[in-house]
Amino acid sequence: MIHVSNLHLTIGGRPLLQGMDLHVESGSVWGIIGPPGGGKSLFVKTLCGLFRPDRGSIIIDGTEIVGLSEPSMVPVRRKIGMLFQNNALFDFMRVWENVAFPLARLRPELSQDTLRERSLMRLQEVGLLGSEDKWPAELSGGMKKRVGIARATMTDAPLVIYDEPTAGLDPVTTSKIYDLLEKIRQETGATVLAISSDIEGLSTFVKNMMLIHEGRFLFQGPLSELTDCGDPLVHQFIRGLEEGPL
Repeated sequence: MIHVSNLHLTIGGRPLLQGMDLHVESGSVWGIIGPPGGGKSLFVKTLCGLFRPDRGSIIIDGTEIVGLSEPSMVPVRRKIGMLFQNNALFDFMRVWENVAFPLARLRPELSQDTLRERSLMRLQEVGLLGSEDKWPAELSGGMKKRVGIARATMTDAPLVIYDEPTAGLDPVTTSKIYDLLEKIRQETGATVLAISSDIEGLSTFVKNMMLIHEGRFLFQGPLSELTDCGDPLVHQFIRGLEEGPL
């Protein structure tokens, strides 16, 4: 589903992604961890074409996206569902309209009634049926996350990216969110990338992990091998130690 080779990105004269290589099989589930400001969100946004790399290759489901024009990126982006870190809900749209938005763009021939009906079905799956006519400002943090997840998965995209799906949530809500993500993944078979600062919670959902620091991968592989990684920074980070290279 994803193949990245020698990816470099510089912004304002500062190198932010530095020679990244990655291969993600279709249907696999990956967690992305690392210290703040290391390039995690920047990396996934580059995968979506929101940032243009200086050099390197990004192949999404067989299509090389580096160098593509904006119109040519549209078919690729239709294959990607994205939950942004701050949810990025449209405050001028009601909840059901936010959820229906990607489907409305993908299927402009669908009527408003059909879009609302399908939106309500997705909201029921995330436990928010009854909130469809509320505005985003009326929702709690956990509810906003679930609306964002509903929108990200509305089109059953083959690739779904979650950026901090449980940030700021209590442990019970966090557990429910990861259960929800797993339920949706099993239903759709999508390839999943999930960024999180909560390694313990993330580990209940993903099967593979990558650690990004200063625009480089310090670890890629099965979750079971993470604790055996010999890199001192990885060792310190995953154990939360005060002393070390960080």
